[in-house]
Amino acid sequence: MEPVPLPPRDIHPKMDALPKGTEALAELHTRLEDTIAGYGKVVEKAEPDFRVIAVDFKALHTRHAGAVVDMLVQDGHNPAEDGSIFGAVNRGLVEVRSWFDDIGTNMMDALIQGEKHVLDGYEQAIAATALPERREALNMMREAQIALMDRHCPPA
Repeated sequence: MEPVPLPPRDIHPKMDALPKGTEALAELHTRLEDTIAGYGKVVEKAEPDFRVIAVDFKALHTRHAGAVVDMLVQDGHNPAEDGSIFGAVNRGLVEVRSWFDDIGTNMMDALIQGEKHVLDGYEQAIAATALPERREALNMMREAQIALMDRHCPPA
């Protein structure tokens, strides 16, 4: 009797086969990467006083994205599969705006809205994880972002 050929094994587990909270963590990673892409263009185009703010936020989000990637890899998720069109949209919006206006503190409202979007991602990832040490790490990242917002973003 000949052996029955088996289909190749899927080396990338499906999201529903991953640990609880991985989907929310992947969404947070996507938000961070999209935000980093936008800040990359802001750093390139911004007025000097605003460039300092953009550099600080980009550096913070880059560090945090690296930590989130480590968590995703621990879960067996391939972070290279994350991402969305919004990173390109963010870069494009900044580029177009720079044609007509200075990229400076006049962008503070947009920056705050983007940061709130990332904070929502943290809250969802924190609520979704069952691992206390991961929840603590995500809370620390969220708190660091809030502290940076408090430093750079004037109260409304």
